[in-house]
Amino acid sequence: MDRCSTLSHTCQAEKHSLKVNTFGLEHGGETRSKSGGGSGGCGSSLGSLGGSGGALEAAMASWRRRRPWQSNTTPWSAPFCDEVTKYEVLTKIGQGTFGEVFKAKHRLTGQQVALKKVLMENEKEGFPITALREIKILQLLKHENVINLIEICRAKASPYNRPKGSIYLVLDFCEHDLAGLLSNVLVRFTLSEIKKVMQMLLNGLYYIHRNKILHRDLKPANVLITRDGVLKLADFGLARAFSLAKNSQPNRYTNRVVTLWYRPPELLLGARDYGPPIDHWGAGCIMAEMWTRSPIMQGNTEQHQLALISQLCGSITPEVWPNVHKYELFEKLELVKGQKRKVKDRLKAYVRHPYALDLIDKLLVLDPAQRIDSDDALNHDFFWSDPMPSDLKGMLSTHLTSMF
Repeated sequence: MDRCSTLSHTCQAEKHSLKVNTFGLEHGGETRSKSGGGSGGCGSSLGSLGGSGGALEAAMASWRRRRPWQSNTTPWSAPFCDEVTKYEVLTKIGQGTFGEVFKAKHRLTGQQVALKKVLMENEKEGFPITALREIKILQLLKHENVINLIEICRAKASPYNRPKGSIYLVLDFCEHDLAGLLSNVLVRFTLSEIKKVMQMLLNGLYYIHRNKILHRDLKPANVLITRDGVLKLADFGLARAFSLAKNSQPNRYTNRVVTLWYRPPELLLGARDYGPPIDHWGAGCIMAEMWTRSPIMQGNTEQHQLALISQLCGSITPEVWPNVHKYELFEKLELVKGQKRKVKDRLKAYVRHPYALDLIDKLLVLDPAQRIDSDDALNHDFFWSDPMPSDLKGMLSTHLTSMF
């Protein structure tokens, strides 16, 4: 048996083990008890979870305990995964610590997709837990503004493809990412188009947070847009389920997440028990960037990033942020003192819409407990005043060339 077989057998076992504890999935007013997997691929056999971070974490723990790939059998076999050769690779569109991403098309239907190759950092430890978590989370999340996992495919072993083959996530293909559009001097967003971008982004955040998922790496490069103008949150490699602390025992999540320029102050101060506000901070940074066209706080180190945050949002003190002293690094770091909050003053040269300035100001609040959430943000006057949000398709039609 090859790699993908064991993975699929584990998928089937996971599906069986979750039957007794399946939650409804919030989706456009409907309750779903089954996530829409791929077309006959391994992705459709991962089981369904919804509405409960605890359920997802329990499933993840179950996978870790079993570790079927560390048994005496040949690891990684899965006859239920389709061969990746059903897709024709067109070009490579990305590479990083996560692996490689390729633009491809289905050989029979012509459907364009993105193939994300799972990077096997250490085969002795089996299938990467980060990839496993991303697969299960994407199986849970089914929403117009979240990237869709179509299926999982395998590549057979070959002299050029590692001794035991490879696993690929088959995802929606999106022609643009927000970082590329913002760096293109020929692309100009109108106010109504900016409203549409932020409305879709916040809709996506509202949905994943309702389903107890944190993105944990929100930045323009991870915000994709199709040629039809539909925004999709992407790259859930750092995402995880979250839950409320129980029995006065705080959660202990890693704070080594979120790209530095979009990382909120609570993580920079060492927070381990956090929630959706970390993503809302990123949304505020992105919203400001829609006008400035470059990241608004470009720190070189974590200490430098905190200094830039203080210069923009005011000094971090218990007066503006009650309980800030509970963070382990608050007393250890030399924080900038005597700075007044000047988000609106610094950005008004770029952002000339008062409601837009106000929403950015509310998203970039130092204290996560006082930071506006996606639900209240979507009801902000910014989205309900003229000009109203408008479709992006027309604007994108003047930029026919895909970034990829």
